[in-house]
Amino acid sequence: MGEIEQRPTPGSRLGAPENSGISTLEHGQKPPPTPSGKLMSIKIQMLDDTQEAFEVPQRAPGKVLLDAVCNHLNLVEGDYFGLEFPDHKKITVWLDLLKPIVKQIRRPKHVVVKFVVKFFPPDHTQLQEELTRYLFALQVKQDLAQGRLTCNDTSAALLISHIVQSEIGDFDEALDREHLAKNKYIPQQDALEDKIVEFHHNHVGQTPAESDFQLLEIARRLEMYGIRLHPAKDREGTKINLAVANTGILVFQGCTKINAFNWAKVRKLSFKRKRFLIKLRPDANSSYQDTLEFLMASRDFCKSFWKICVEHHAFFRLFEEPKPKPKPVLFSRGSSFRFSGRTQKQVLDYVKEGGHKKVQFERKHSKIHSTRSLAPPTEPNPEVPKQPPQRASLTFGDGAESPGGQSSPQGKELKVSSEESGPRQSPALKKSPPGNQQVDGAVRAPPPEEEEEVVPNRTQQSRPQAPQPSTELSINSQGGAAPTHVTLSPNLSPDTKQASPLISPLLNDQACPRTDDEEEGRRKRFPTDKAYFIAKEVSTTERTYLKDLEVITSWFQSTVSKEDSMPETLKSLIFPNFEPLHKFHTNFLKEIEQRLALWEGRSNAHIRGDYQRIGDVMLRNIQGMKHLAAHLWKHSEALEALENGIKSSRRLENFCRDFELQKVCYLPLNTFLLRPLHRLMHYKQVLERLCKHHPPNHADFRDCRAALAEVTEMVAQLHGTMIKMENFQKLHELKKDLIGIDNLVIPGREFIRLGSLSKLSGKGLQQRMFFLFNDVLLYTSRGLTASNQFKVHGQLPLYGMTVEESEDEWGVPHCLTLRGQRQSIIVAASSRSEMEKWVEDIQMAIDLAEKSSGPSPEFLASSPPDNKSPDEATAADQESEDDLSASRTSLERQAPHRGNTMVHVCWHRNTSVSMVDFSIAVENQLSGNLLRKFKNSNGWQKLWVVFTNFCLFFYKSHQDNHPLASLPLLGYSLTIPSESENIHKDYVFKLHFKSHVYYFRAESEYTFERWMEVIRSATSSASRGHVLSHKESHVY
Repeated sequence: MGEIEQRPTPGSRLGAPENSGISTLEHGQKPPPTPSGKLMSIKIQMLDDTQEAFEVPQRAPGKVLLDAVCNHLNLVEGDYFGLEFPDHKKITVWLDLLKPIVKQIRRPKHVVVKFVVKFFPPDHTQLQEELTRYLFALQVKQDLAQGRLTCNDTSAALLISHIVQSEIGDFDEALDREHLAKNKYIPQQDALEDKIVEFHHNHVGQTPAESDFQLLEIARRLEMYGIRLHPAKDREGTKINLAVANTGILVFQGCTKINAFNWAKVRKLSFKRKRFLIKLRPDANSSYQDTLEFLMASRDFCKSFWKICVEHHAFFRLFEEPKPKPKPVLFSRGSSFRFSGRTQKQVLDYVKEGGHKKVQFERKHSKIHSTRSLAPPTEPNPEVPKQPPQRASLTFGDGAESPGGQSSPQGKELKVSSEESGPRQSPALKKSPPGNQQVDGAVRAPPPEEEEEVVPNRTQQSRPQAPQPSTELSINSQGGAAPTHVTLSPNLSPDTKQASPLISPLLNDQACPRTDDEEEGRRKRFPTDKAYFIAKEVSTTERTYLKDLEVITSWFQSTVSKEDSMPETLKSLIFPNFEPLHKFHTNFLKEIEQRLALWEGRSNAHIRGDYQRIGDVMLRNIQGMKHLAAHLWKHSEALEALENGIKSSRRLENFCRDFELQKVCYLPLNTFLLRPLHRLMHYKQVLERLCKHHPPNHADFRDCRAALAEVTEMVAQLHGTMIKMENFQKLHELKKDLIGIDNLVIPGREFIRLGSLSKLSGKGLQQRMFFLFNDVLLYTSRGLTASNQFKVHGQLPLYGMTVEESEDEWGVPHCLTLRGQRQSIIVAASSRSEMEKWVEDIQMAIDLAEKSSGPSPEFLASSPPDNKSPDEATAADQESEDDLSASRTSLERQAPHRGNTMVHVCWHRNTSVSMVDFSIAVENQLSGNLLRKFKNSNGWQKLWVVFTNFCLFFYKSHQDNHPLASLPLLGYSLTIPSESENIHKDYVFKLHFKSHVYYFRAESEYTFERWMEVIRSATSSASRGHVLSHKESHVY
């Protein structure tokens, strides 16, 4: 290999000293012996676009060539890399390390072999060597330029700004623009130039090595990071893309991930001609078929992808290299291919144990400003620069993008941002073929990340005898166990009818659509008076309220009667106080519906106008409710007794948890116990709207005003109890989401805000979930526990704490320093508005703590406070790094009922929610029929929609006992469709989150405005001042 010894290595060009190097595939210090014989020259294209020629024996296996390249680069962790080349059929394949090179590369003089990253670990902190991280950064830079690593404009500008920082140093606007004019890092770069320059201004003082680290920190959160798409089709012939990652096999539609199959669930991978087969492990709670089948373009494509899967599985899942199979005596069947090389665990152990000679590597700024042309994604041999560039690696900012266009320290938003880079059809928008039957489906979110389009309900699986809601939110999880009911999210679980894995029946339901003509004709027959639609809102929400009461009086009581898990005293406290309410409101609903039928003109009474009012019905029934006040007072006592019973009885705790897995229990069980108190507030709001609408001389005004006075008196009497119970219920709900806490629910503790922030530590910015109370601030990470809970890592008592903005000090946007008496932490929010909400609430909580008797006692069961400064990398942080990229996924979770709580939604959407927001959400509940349409669909589908708990729940009709699916609205934007969207209908609003777009159509102007009002309350937080003036007796 004479040629390579006379050329400077990429390492030496960047300042690394000469070193003999070691083999990346053997544990010894010497490279493996190479076969003697005739030499052949092979050109290798490096990640910095330079080419090197290597001479190796013709009979040498591929392992020898890869070793030579790694030795040439002084690369210790070469096991993450591979050599790829186009074979004789122009299919890009990986060089087999066990086969002779001459049998793989038939015309070496005409082939350029590329040295690229092959295995992308879930966390770049697992890369021990700075040189390795630099090469990974070069790979990210290359993928960005070639269009493989898609992301939205803000993310792209942020990435490029750090590339510029690493190449030319600190900000100089004239130099920046000159450099960007000569160097193209991404298609359509010109449109982003101003953003790039703006972001670069924030990176003063950042070294190239820091840029590499920060680049990988965020790039790993992008959905397309390390993804190489392989075209395929499902059994229905729908075009999809398959990919393989450290977690398992991924399924994409376009560049949008729609599902994943974790290695833990995969029993066998095989191929037969053009068919790629995934055999799953049997699961009683799963609706997947035993074997999934995908069709690829040819046998060679199929075999190539199968090999990649085998290698990824071995590298990330095995402890050591698999041993070769014994050769058959007579004949062989199937492929003898196996993974060769060290597994990731062996590489980590080898480097950590210091089994190699340490190579000093110092990253330097590039002084080159030469033009670099953008390599098109399909060009096999990009033009090689004549002068070897001293190009620094891709650099990357301290955070992900935020809605406001500013950089954010959290990567969740970036994770699904690849969906915004171009016009693509969302998998949820795929139209079903005629006659498509409902199938069971697994959901990807969302997503989270993913995301994350429509998210199914709180549970993911249930006991065989108990139906349940759909699956958990899994924006960032790599798939999930298949639910027993379909959801609005894309699914990938062909059942016995072999339905397309990309089609969800609910999205393509043909059971209850209404044509536009029918709907228009029906709408024209409605009364046009606004009072009618206000009265109709009473009817629609009363239907939902009755269904909520039935969860307790019918479903829960029936389940309790079958099992002896609840004490008789608790039974006598709950059910006798709910049954009279259910009976009363059943009659109330009948009266309202009869009045509406007359109002709509389904009798001759409307001619006289005797029934075009609702105040008399409301007054009569609200006066009747006053006789039930004794039962309402008992509900708070019932809630406390139930929670105390759960705390003292493991059997009752398990019983209630199992009940929450049933489909009918679409909200936390204790939420239903507060529904009667919330309903009184809804009556008050409706009557206020009626009194405001009617003039004083209207026939219905006097009754409406009298009814309003009656219900206002009841609300005033119960309001203090309701506020106390809402806080009590929220604390118990949070208790289920947290582990590491002894006594979260104690007298005097009040919940204030929860949400996602990024904590600055020795490893950079890492996502944490923060919980603010009136005496303490907790921070947690999303753990890999069976119950899918958040692990508490530290607490900061608020007594004596100070808060200060520290963007300038740390160079991180939206950054805060929280200084406690014993420790300080630095956190960053996703946007300026998020930061301001946290500052306001934390300062208010500090004031409350100062006015209290003194510091609050410790209440963590474990995990002592993290007293380390951001400059120190702690072992605790290592075990708790965010699990968005962990190798385990929802396929392995055994307790999915904790997977779609508000805490998880905030984690995936990178936002926060306060107790004030929860109180507003209680008041802004709504239900009724809406027509729904997707971005690329033609018709409108009629659904019964319930809005509660920051979420839309979808039903076929109001008579259904449980929702089909749900859509958490945090993070969504609410707008009116533009002319270019060609909706051309009245009363249509649009919900949009990244690439997920949904149109909803109301029946009247009033209902349209009401839906806009309540949904806006869930998609944007109100200011505290506004809410406190609205609710003077709030606990805060």
